[in-house]
Amino acid sequence: MTSSVLRSDSADSVYAALDLGTNNCRMLVARPTVDGFRVIDAFSRITRLGEGLAATGRLSAAAMDRTIGALRACADKMVRNRVTRARLVATEACRRAANCDEFALRVWRETGLDLEIISAKDEASLALGGCSSLMRPDYPWALVFDIGGGSTELIWVANGPDGLDVKGVVSLPLGVVTLAEQVGEALHNPAGYAVTVAQIATRLAAFEAEHCITPRLLMGQVQMLGTSGTVTTLAALHLNLDRYDRAAVDGLDLHLADIAAITTMLLGMSAAERVAHPCIGTERADLVIAGCAILEAMCRLWPLSSLRVADRGVREGILLSMMREDAIWTRSE
Repeated sequence: MTSSVLRSDSADSVYAALDLGTNNCRMLVARPTVDGFRVIDAFSRITRLGEGLAATGRLSAAAMDRTIGALRACADKMVRNRVTRARLVATEACRRAANCDEFALRVWRETGLDLEIISAKDEASLALGGCSSLMRPDYPWALVFDIGGGSTELIWVANGPDGLDVKGVVSLPLGVVTLAEQVGEALHNPAGYAVTVAQIATRLAAFEAEHCITPRLLMGQVQMLGTSGTVTTLAALHLNLDRYDRAAVDGLDLHLADIAAITTMLLGMSAAERVAHPCIGTERADLVIAGCAILEAMCRLWPLSSLRVADRGVREGILLSMMREDAIWTRSE
């Protein structure tokens, strides 16, 4: 029987993984362990880098200033933790912005951080790598999704004895920030919400037609796994948490009936009530309904009985990929 062993010369290795998205700037700092890694520091701040991007095609000065402030804090943490290797990726907002090169250069000059703007396919692959340990091995297929601030990635995966085989990836340029900006207040009334859900479902139909997911779903062969602020927030609301608790949310099976009930509750709340809720707050109050609309469109098209919630994704995928590249683990008989 073989097992993994941590190389003795890896004891002092410290890795950092940063994910700069349309809405959030998040980082994990970790040390490798025998069975993965142990997080020793973390950072998360909503910066809304992509605010107004859909209308102008450019990152605004205010959004860049906010984000660089967050990146300075990340750079300080990396120094304090004596990080030995880091990968710092930027996603949809930087992919779409006409002034992304100008922003990346400013980040380098003001923080010393070298941002890597990755493709939607690479983003999806990292998200899958970060949350794949939550998949059930007895389902031959998996539909994995990541609802971000500026885009939503869908990954269709064959789950076989030799591991995961990605059969299809699509990235819709539609996330909670872009949708909220495009639809506006109409999203917060039942008629506008219903129209939005139907429009999103129409855009998802091409992925269904290409991969014939529904027949396998009807045979009970498909599991659904969601990694995003939307699903983790809904999970926290379902659990009636007084404050967000990652340990309670990560790996939770959320039934579609529960999702529908929570969405109905949110649609009935005022903006002030959403702000006051400890698991939503000011920074998510105007975005959570947009996330519900995207998720409901997926649930309507692929009505699985439940989905598994993952409070893990791109950052975890980055950490694991770097450690594998460095051959941190060896095999022992």
